[in-house]
Amino acid sequence: MEISETQVMQTLTDADEYDSGDFDSEEYDYEDDLDLNETSVLERLTDPDLDEKIVKKERKPQKNSAFREVLSFLRDLAVSMAVILLICNFVLRPVRVYGDSMYPTLLNGAIGFSNVIGFKTGELKRFDIAIIYVEEKNEYLVKRVIGLPGETLSYRYGQLFINGEMVDEPFLDQAYVEQCGQYFMSDVSEITLGEDEYYCLGDNRPASSDSRYYGPFKKEQIRSKGVLVLWPFSDFGLHTW
Repeated sequence: MEISETQVMQTLTDADEYDSGDFDSEEYDYEDDLDLNETSVLERLTDPDLDEKIVKKERKPQKNSAFREVLSFLRDLAVSMAVILLICNFVLRPVRVYGDSMYPTLLNGAIGFSNVIGFKTGELKRFDIAIIYVEEKNEYLVKRVIGLPGETLSYRYGQLFINGEMVDEPFLDQAYVEQCGQYFMSDVSEITLGEDEYYCLGDNRPASSDSRYYGPFKKEQIRSKGVLVLWPFSDFGLHTW
């Protein structure tokens, strides 16, 4: 077969198109790149289906790429959720304060974290802030531990007594207490706590539903202790961590 100079040039030009970006370089298999020597030129001219064979070979479709992306997304989502659950159950618990029961210590809408690992590995002390889960209402309360297991507790004329001994509450804002006067804290009759019970009150006694309403809280109801306030910035800091 007679091969003209024009045919040779056309073949070389077509071959150059593969190098000029006319096809997707990501799908191109560079290991199979053709060496455009005289033999490959003759093959192109003598085999009319060669170009189609080359294109099919070079442009291998990526099968199930969308399916693989979905699987990758689900895997990353599952890992992220597992990490979040581990952190929330064993390290830090996100906290948002609703209401004014802990005013002025914690403001309504305050956001932060509570110490889970410190509660799991240590003990609750008197006047620690506790995060308490109330199952019947499916809600969390933020209160302060006042009475510990086994103690006998009472309030008389606004004063706390533990096992008959007067105990001061230095965390209370005295200006706010004086502002409320005799209405700040009502009397509480003597109550003896069980071996796994805690008596917890809000710092804002006139506006708090706490152990005066729910009774003593079981230890299993307490999820964490202390609060690291992140918002508002003006109240940033630790509270009984």
